[in-house]
Amino acid sequence: MGTMPVPRLLITMSLPMMISMLVQALYNIVDSMFVAKLSEEALTAVSLAFPIQTLMISVSSGTGVGINALLSRNLGEKNFEGANRAAKNGIFLSIISCLVFALFGIFGARFFFSVQTNDPKIIQYGAQYLTIICVLSVGIFMQITFERLLQSTGNTFYNMITQGIGAIINIILDPILIFGLFGMPRLEVAGAAAATVIGQLIAVAMSLYFNIKKNPEININMRKFRPHGKTISAIYQVGIPSIIMQSIGSVMTFGMNKILLMFSSTAAAVFGVYFKLQSFIFMPVFGLNNGMIPIIAYNYGARYKKRIIQTIKISILIAISIMTIGFILFQTLPEWMLLNLFDASDNMVAIGVPALRIISLCFILAGFGIIAGSVFQALGNGVYSLIVSACRQLIVILPAAYIFAKVFGLNMVWWSIPLAELVSLALSAFLLRRIYLTKIKPLENSSADSAAQ
Repeated sequence: MGTMPVPRLLITMSLPMMISMLVQALYNIVDSMFVAKLSEEALTAVSLAFPIQTLMISVSSGTGVGINALLSRNLGEKNFEGANRAAKNGIFLSIISCLVFALFGIFGARFFFSVQTNDPKIIQYGAQYLTIICVLSVGIFMQITFERLLQSTGNTFYNMITQGIGAIINIILDPILIFGLFGMPRLEVAGAAAATVIGQLIAVAMSLYFNIKKNPEININMRKFRPHGKTISAIYQVGIPSIIMQSIGSVMTFGMNKILLMFSSTAAAVFGVYFKLQSFIFMPVFGLNNGMIPIIAYNYGARYKKRIIQTIKISILIAISIMTIGFILFQTLPEWMLLNLFDASDNMVAIGVPALRIISLCFILAGFGIIAGSVFQALGNGVYSLIVSACRQLIVILPAAYIFAKVFGLNMVWWSIPLAELVSLALSAFLLRRIYLTKIKPLENSSADSAAQ
């Protein structure tokens, strides 16, 4: 972490995560592809469930960011007892979180859909899907937690294995459980949910094994464990802003769905399809972030200024390059994506093609913002990420989308997203300069820092 040349270290840490997240994005798309073959109502139901899935990922990933940053900082400071405490308390917090979502799945899933639509078929499909996803959310929570522990110590290769195998199992089980192949019962949308959680649970088992057998730098034996208030506070000091920041995306998605349902359920389905497709572009950038955060946190703890700056610059360059590729694909192939991947109706194509082209205008700008937000988190300033996210998604996107919907119609609604990204870019650049002046610039350049260049 402190001596390997930064470009090589960043690739070593990030590439396995980028590959595994590409596989994750692929199975998200495959889920919706198979569900779309059932009916447009089934696809809409899965799309309307997305805010709750996003919320689960927000809580698990945000807690993971806090664990990651604290654990990596402790390792950089050679505080191994503190690192072990961070790992064990992080596992405890994840267990509590999945219990909360399990209760929501049992008692709140149907109500969640009933406040969005009156279509009984969408409500039925959605309640089945969301109940399974929430009740068995232990899969997503523990998978992300154990993966963050491996990332914090640089063992990201094992994450590629666990995520990849979990995703492949999901992809295999999707058609079997959805359509009832090989003698299995036809579960339809519930089958898609079941395939997802089975893949996650298998990934959890593998991640636990790798942490016990292949991650000697930390000890996660929970015998005689007692929650440690100071450690939990330190995890959530970074984690809560990250949770809130990502949860804002859930609120935004829910709000956008309500706005789009003013026009038709097809418009909401298009928005869901967009999220599935854009994940194939954004997930590698998030994988890059997962490799970048422990590098920056470690080198901040070790006071290696040049390595921090170099990591940030290279990460921004890679992120913008990935997003540029995504922009080109969305501009040139939107109709092919909708027709060939999701069996789109003529109405869905008419709505979806301009939507994908308009929204993708923000991709290149988003690359910089994603990296900047992760830098804030790695250096313990997660509140900066929260400010940017709240401004982008609540202050700009939702009000603009509502006004555009009322005044100009459906096609103008999509322009709220590029508009918000412009605001996010300006604010991220301002805050990144601020954090450089207050935290990075004052660091002394050590001999080890210079030697590593």
